[in-house]
Order: sequence, then structure tokens, then C-alpha cells
Amino acid sequence: MARIEPRILKGFRDYLPGQMIPRERMLDTVKRVFERYGFAPLATPALEYSEILLGKYGEEGEKLLYRFRDNGDRDVSLRYDLTVPLARVIGQYGELDKPLKRYQIAPVWRAEKPARGRFREFVQCDIDIVGVESMLADAECVLVGCDVLEALGVSRFEIRINNRKILDALMATLGVEQHERKMAILRSVDKLPKIGEAAVRQLLVEQDGLSAASAETVCRFVAATDREALGAVRELVGDHRAGQAGLEELGQLLSVIDAAGRTSEVKLDLSIARGLDYYTGTIYETFLLDLPDFGSVMSGGRYDTLMQMFSGQSHPAVGISLGVDRLFAGLSELGLVREEASATQVLIALFDDGDLFVGDSLAYALRVAGELRRAGIATELPLAAGKLKKQFKYADRRAIPFVVIAGPDERAAELVTVKDLRHGSQESIPRAEL
Repeated sequence: MARIEPRILKGFRDYLPGQMIPRERMLDTVKRVFERYGFAPLATPALEYSEILLGKYGEEGEKLLYRFRDNGDRDVSLRYDLTVPLARVIGQYGELDKPLKRYQIAPVWRAEKPARGRFREFVQCDIDIVGVESMLADAECVLVGCDVLEALGVSRFEIRINNRKILDALMATLGVEQHERKMAILRSVDKLPKIGEAAVRQLLVEQDGLSAASAETVCRFVAATDREALGAVRELVGDHRAGQAGLEELGQLLSVIDAAGRTSEVKLDLSIARGLDYYTGTIYETFLLDLPDFGSVMSGGRYDTLMQMFSGQSHPAVGISLGVDRLFAGLSELGLVREEASATQVLIALFDDGDLFVGDSLAYALRVAGELRRAGIATELPLAAGKLKKQFKYADRRAIPFVVIAGPDERAAELVTVKDLRHGSQESIPRAEL
């Protein structure tokens, strides 16, 4: 048989146990925060009919779809995000109660160029609130995001917010009305944190066709990063109805954030544009301040018209999405996660007193292991007896903190000996107190 070279596609990755253990713990933490706010889980398929996904992400986004014809000659695509599948669910199951507060943690696929913390297959953690127009829903997404990052040990971060309606007013001021051109300009603006003002200004002129004066206006507009700058923005928006509505929404959102005590973590940033077509109001990006060049780890916004494509009626909706793999890479760089070879908390040392399968030592060890497991303690029993020294080395190598010795002497006295490998101490205690 010919040997096959073991390899994976570029932009994809394996997670070995040492990485999966802290990664799964991170996801458990995220789930607990979501559920504390009353969000319920929802799942959708990895594959969708292509028509479900097309026309939602803009020209650049659609180039990144993994799209193919399956064995039944159906035009299908791997999901690009979790938001459009949610919109399909709302249209398909009209009986769902509103407001719907859902979370989903699942992989998505984008055929983009891999980079630091950026992969072609990655897991997203989404929360969404469907059926609420109030800015309280937008604020709740921000507050959940703050709590998630703090629960993961991140103390220095910023959630930067803007409103698409204000950007629409800017486009009107510049005389840009065509949707595709407007979206192209916003995608250029959205690159500001990554490539800087000079490069964005060049894109706006050379790629998007703005005059040098208009590009200057855009850069001056999006430079507003504090609340005092909103006065100048209000003058620029003028009597543009959508722009006025966006400023009103932004003011309400900021007032709720202030009331919740999150002023220092949430900042106004009019350069945030979000390149996806479906956003209609509030938009968010989240940055780790100790990794200034890392890019956004959590983003989202309001998309009040997307549901209408599937249900025929408007459902206000807002959500925020955490990129698990990207955030995990960031947490690793910050030293907030470490690889773990095992999730085991206790190893039961196994004695072979002649015949392992008829000896009393195995029965005693099995009873002790069962009691620990029923108490919720991750407990491992060696699958073959060996020298105690070898079993201790195994526990040490896999960073298992405790070894419980349940040998013949302990069995005779209904005791166990607990050895703490972290501190080198040990004591014998009654089995009932283990």
C-alpha cells in the first residue's frame, strides 16, 4: 500500500489535546456568560443552499465562500457566518417567540488569505437578539462582550462603536448614492486600523474614485474618537434624516453603557465601518489593548432588514460575534491560556497483587475511582499495573496534580493516601473523607 503524506490544507489546523483542553474550557466560560444573560442555544447546518448566502456579504465576502455542487448537483456553500443562517431560521420557523435571544458556537469557513490569528476554518461564538428595536438590545450585546472578555482574564480591551446610518449620511454629503460604490468606500474605511490613514486615503482616491478633498473629508470625519467630537459630526450630518437617527441611537446606546458602568471599556470610533452589506445601525469592533496590531477579536452590529429577505417582514435584530480561534490565539500571546496535557485531576495508583483481574486491589481502586467521578472529579485509572515510580512519572508528565494511593495497606484500614505532586506533600485519610 502506497504511503500517504499526512498534511492539512493551508489555513486549517489540528487542535491537539494540549490545546483543546484550554480551548474547551474557554468555550465553557463563554457559554456560562451567554446563559447568565438569558441566551438559549441554537444550531444550524454547516451547508446551506448557496442562494441563502449569496447577496448578503457584498462582493468581497462572496468571493470567500466555499461554494460547490454536491453529488446531487445542488448549488451549496459552507456557511460564511452564523448570522445569515439565523435569518433563514427566522423566516422558516415563523412560530418562534420574539424576542428571540439565541447563541450559537460553531465553525464557519472563509477562503481568505491566512494570517496571524486568521484561519480559513474557524469557530464563531454568536449572540443575537431578534425582535427588539430598543438600543437596550444593542447595549446588552456590548455588556455581554465585556463580561466574556473579563471572564477570560482580559483586563485591557476596548469595544469601539459606530452607527452605519451616520456613515450613510457621510456618503450623502460626498454625493455617493450608488450602493456598491458606497460599500466599497466603507470597506476601505474599515481597513483603517490595519493599514493606517495614508493607505486608506490612497485607496479612497485610486480605488474608490473619490477626490482628494472628499478623501480628506472622510478621514477627518472618521478621526472622531471621543464623544465631544459628536458635535462636529452633527454639523456635517445636517438634516440628513438617517444620519440624525444614527446620532440619536448612538447617544441612547452610550447613555445605557454609561449607566451600566462600562464607559472606560466602550469608545466611540467613527472609523468602524464593518464591511458586510447587511448592517443597518449600530456596529462594533473589539480590540485587545496589549496586542495593538492583532486586529478585532469580537464584532457585530444591528441588521434590521436582513430577516425580511427570508420572511417577507421586518424583524429588528442585533448581535455580536466572537472569533474563537482568533481570540484563543490572542489569549495565548497574552499568556492567559496554557497548554495542558490532560484534564485529569486525580490518578489512582494501581497495585498488581499477583493477578490484576482477581486481586482485591483492583476492586478497591475501582470503587475509589467511581466515588471520585460521581463527585465530579476527573479521575484516571491506569489501564495496566506497573511500578509506582512509573505511575508517578506518568502523572507528573501529564501535570496531574494528585495521585491517590489505594494499595493493600490502605484497603485493609479503609484509608487512601493522597499525594500532592505540586507541593510534594502527602497524607493518609479515611476513604469516606476523600
